[in-house]
Amino acid sequence: MSELFDAVDALVASRSQLPPTEERKRLRQAHGLTLDEVAAALKVRRATVSGWESVKKTTEPRGPEREAYARLLNKLAELYPAPAAAPDPTPTMFTGQPIPAERRTLSAGPASEPADMTEHKNTQTAPASAAAEQATPRPARTARSAPMSHRPGAPASTPASGTDPRFENGPLAVVDVDIDGQVLAYCVGGLVLDVPAKSLPSLVDWTLKEARLGQPKLSGPGKDADPLLVLTESALERYGLPATLTEEERLAGRIPEGHKVIKQLARADWKLTKRGFGPWARIYRPATGSERACVQLCIPSWHALDTRHWGEAGQLPPAELARALGVYASRVMTPRGSTAVTGLELMTALHPATRASEPDENGKRHSEHNPGSLGKDPVDPAPCEAPDGHPVLKDLPRFHMRGPAEKLFEEAYDWARPMTDAECTLRHLVGIDVNMAFAAGANGLNVGLGAPTHVTNPVFDPKLPGSWLVDLSHVDLSRVKVGKDKWADLDGSLLPSPFTPKGERPEGPAWYATPSVAYAQELGYEVCPTEAWVRCENGRYLDGWYNRLRDAYLATMADLGVDANMEPADFLAAMDGYKELDPQLAIVVSAIKATVKGGLGKLRERPRGEGWRPGEPWRALSRPTWRPDIRAAVISRTRINLHRKIVKHAAFTGQYPVAILSDCVVYAADGQSPLDFLPYREGKPLPGGFKLGINPGLVKHEGTQSVLWGEEVRERFNAPELNLARYIKDGTVTDADNGE
Repeated sequence: MSELFDAVDALVASRSQLPPTEERKRLRQAHGLTLDEVAAALKVRRATVSGWESVKKTTEPRGPEREAYARLLNKLAELYPAPAAAPDPTPTMFTGQPIPAERRTLSAGPASEPADMTEHKNTQTAPASAAAEQATPRPARTARSAPMSHRPGAPASTPASGTDPRFENGPLAVVDVDIDGQVLAYCVGGLVLDVPAKSLPSLVDWTLKEARLGQPKLSGPGKDADPLLVLTESALERYGLPATLTEEERLAGRIPEGHKVIKQLARADWKLTKRGFGPWARIYRPATGSERACVQLCIPSWHALDTRHWGEAGQLPPAELARALGVYASRVMTPRGSTAVTGLELMTALHPATRASEPDENGKRHSEHNPGSLGKDPVDPAPCEAPDGHPVLKDLPRFHMRGPAEKLFEEAYDWARPMTDAECTLRHLVGIDVNMAFAAGANGLNVGLGAPTHVTNPVFDPKLPGSWLVDLSHVDLSRVKVGKDKWADLDGSLLPSPFTPKGERPEGPAWYATPSVAYAQELGYEVCPTEAWVRCENGRYLDGWYNRLRDAYLATMADLGVDANMEPADFLAAMDGYKELDPQLAIVVSAIKATVKGGLGKLRERPRGEGWRPGEPWRALSRPTWRPDIRAAVISRTRINLHRKIVKHAAFTGQYPVAILSDCVVYAADGQSPLDFLPYREGKPLPGGFKLGINPGLVKHEGTQSVLWGEEVRERFNAPELNLARYIKDGTVTDADNGE
């Protein structure tokens, strides 16, 4: 009889009612449980538990797992009951007027705040730890808000634990006008503020005095981030600004100086930076002491959010846009412009140029150089590091073309070769892509911090950053060192040279960054530089920058169901369609990756119009972060890291790449998956070779096409060495490409 009862109990339990997905996640987090801990207890995969909590693609447990999961949630619900709803059904706005229930706003007026808002406020100002909370949609709550959140029983002026009261409403707000004509500011975490401002100058005043927007500084000597306001088209119309820019204004990057709104700002003693009132306008008053008065505007309809990096973010509803930008701000930093500008600003925010000195004899502190930073003054590059047209090259003859012996040329790979007969008998071309390749290249890299020093006939030092004139044409890839006292014989004709972007073997002396020359030594060959520009003042300037962006990337991918501890097959499955799981977070991932590449690109920014002529300085040269040598070193190391993996793979498997484009490598294989050619043994990858995973430096599946597709494309363009890595993702090749 007991067996019958057990069977009945199991049958009932198999249909156990489960709470909504948001409640499941709340209960788990309330008890401090991780996804891994729950998965281990229920004997399922981590991704399975993540799917049970997913808002976008919920999967329901079945059988004994459902019974156990329901039991766990019931126990947690007893310990952590759901918070009660706000008691006041008709709160008032800042203006004192009743707020319609359907508007569901939180105002910034001087009223008391319910106890359940304390946790809500806490999640808005901890940049890293709160990101997961911000990544989860929450229903907006109707309640009163106070100038400062407080705990039950504490005075109204007491801030919530861990909360900076200056920025308790988060780093940014999306300003919009609803159907009733009310101006609202959508903040992170579902918070909505009523905006009483009737003009742009008063909006700036309100932001600085009442909105409590901003972000704490990222390093001790740094500065707090200015509040960011994102203006929708309806907000632009309300404040007298055009919804879109004319073609002339778009090319100029700003609206005319005589615009009525700019005149309003001037009458209110507000100023604009030199770039004027454009898609990323900065409105400020000169600082008085340590107090800053600055607000930044982001205008999506003026193309502030580049679709190449932010996707369709500019078309999102205000609350969803606030969420996406808020996650990016909390994990990276408050956007300061394009992703490239923000990437560069992040370097400075983590390593400010100056810091406060120790008190002098009068007890006063002074500004002094911050060790480990690039300083506050720009430095000239070495002549070999300078791009064409730079002032240090003004004495060169007009139209002079510099060759490898005069110019440092460290760029990413763009290489391909014809397939061998054996490769043509295989069925597929499989592309793998290195995650955050350039970020991984920056990790642990020693770079110059000051001006270069010229030396002749130097002894090469792999730890000394600089540019070296050396002949590497003798490096033979048919026999290379692949370990301590271990050599490998390879088919060098099927490998690209590690020293040139096109993979061609050097023909004589050329300038190289330190990582390239060090790799020649690593392969077992002697190097004898004849000249160098070295930087004796150096350090690992980019480490903090890398760590911040790596953590942002991994945290966001984990929210999308892809974590760093997955088995290879599970990882490939999780990466297939992860963007559809939460499109807003997928936008954040794209922006983070663009921040890496764009930030490094800004280190060698070229003239952008400005009436520039060769030999004259351009605006970017006035920045201490204009450092083409650092960019060259990162790209060199990234290319070398990739080549090292290719050599290890070839030595172990006899397989060689067909094409390489930047951080994407294409191999011919019999199967369609990377697992069909990557040498995993008992679940372990080849040491020093390619490894599947989400961490920077590991690889993911980029795309698979047939060998017949590759041969047909090359035949169509009559280009046996057409770079198939460029098209491997979706196989689309247009006639406009014409083999280029």
